[in-house]
Amino acid sequence: HFDPRPDYGRAIPSIKDTGKLGWRINVGTNLLNLRSDIELVRNNGAGLSGKLTLKRGDIVAFSLTFSEEGPAVLPPLGNFVREKLKLTIDWWRRWAERAKYDGPYRKQVIRSALVLALLSFAPSGALVAAPTTSLPERIGRDLNWDYRYCWLRDEALAVRALFGLGYDDDAEAFVSWLLHATRLTRPRLDTLYNVYGEITAPEKILSHLSGYAGSRPVRLGNAASDQLQLDVYGEVIEAVSRFLLGLSEIDRDTQNMLRGYGEYVCRNWCEPDNGMWEPRTPRQHYTHSRLLCWVALDRLIDLHKRGRIKSLPVEKLTLIRERIRSDIETRGWNEKLQAYTQVLGGESLDANTLLLAIYAFEDATSYRMQQTHERLRERLCPRVGLMYRDERSKEKGEGVFGICSFWEANFLARSGNLEEAHRVFAAVLECANDVDLFAEEIHPETGDALGNFPQAFTHLGLISAALALRDSEERRSKLTR
Repeated sequence: HFDPRPDYGRAIPSIKDTGKLGWRINVGTNLLNLRSDIELVRNNGAGLSGKLTLKRGDIVAFSLTFSEEGPAVLPPLGNFVREKLKLTIDWWRRWAERAKYDGPYRKQVIRSALVLALLSFAPSGALVAAPTTSLPERIGRDLNWDYRYCWLRDEALAVRALFGLGYDDDAEAFVSWLLHATRLTRPRLDTLYNVYGEITAPEKILSHLSGYAGSRPVRLGNAASDQLQLDVYGEVIEAVSRFLLGLSEIDRDTQNMLRGYGEYVCRNWCEPDNGMWEPRTPRQHYTHSRLLCWVALDRLIDLHKRGRIKSLPVEKLTLIRERIRSDIETRGWNEKLQAYTQVLGGESLDANTLLLAIYAFEDATSYRMQQTHERLRERLCPRVGLMYRDERSKEKGEGVFGICSFWEANFLARSGNLEEAHRVFAAVLECANDVDLFAEEIHPETGDALGNFPQAFTHLGLISAALALRDSEERRSKLTR
């Protein structure tokens, strides 16, 4: 069945039978063309349909092309399609074979790497968070967002994941997009951009539509574009620094850009922001945002020590870096709870405090990190392998957060508890669908996917955790020789 509904169902396309050239579908000044080697007929005003019975080994070809204000290109069917399909499959198999990971989760790691590759926009190198909008985080309710945009945080995490797997060319494409997209607003970084590196359009509600299982509203655009999320500075600098360390020399413009980001962090690190979870509530002093401001300055200082950035005010950055550390250690730690908290001076927990160890702010084996992990398990884990992102999301009836579950496996690997890390990792994998794909969230009871799908964030967490497990296994092996 083929029933195109352009402009979010607001436009009625013209469908015309052109005989051997297939079906022509006019959408404004654009053109779709559908061809097949089976008969297609009109379906009572609801597009086209065809019926067939396939036996093992049978092949049926369909060709759907899109032309934007230009003549249509109509590829032939038959052997041409089969040859192109074989070339495509062979290319992706060779790409997958290049992955520098031979651990027990290679199948899932390769699938996650493929997700990142297929969520990227080839002309620019941009990575969208997900290819969908408004798939619900609560079935039939209002937690529906548009994720068809490029979050700097996701892009930075993808750089690290792909470098870790040996896909240097793909990682460098993401770095190039990061440098391009942020050029217009630097030293200020926006939270998200479109695939061309432009600031996104404001959020709109498509009131004439309802989403999956009657979930409303359906959104176009994302209001998070107007938020202040200070953690993106640390994410971008950390990711770009990994790329730049492989260069013998950094150009003057990039050095100026990094110095500008450092100055911005020095001026604004103590300001409240909206945090990485993007709640539509007043700004607060999030522990995670403080952590990534510390990461930003720490990585810049390291780049200077390695001779990659010149004329950096190292004394100033070092002083402020230590102020941030003191702030986190003093106000981010709750003595009564015996845990790091979501906000400074707060009493609520957040899974992203595990990143204090993952970003090397504090050792995973430290008393504070071990206690924080215990509190998170007590309050945010409905069962082994599943973790809510924070207490607010648990109370609101959201699903457990995919990347948070992988953060726990990552943390356990870094703390040396490899058996438990594998147990957690394997438990999360059981919630994937039949082709090892994850959405943003997981229903804590049924294991069903919730939110936009497939979600780059979750697959990034999977790759990072798998690499942490591999590295910890290798360290243990060396110690026991």
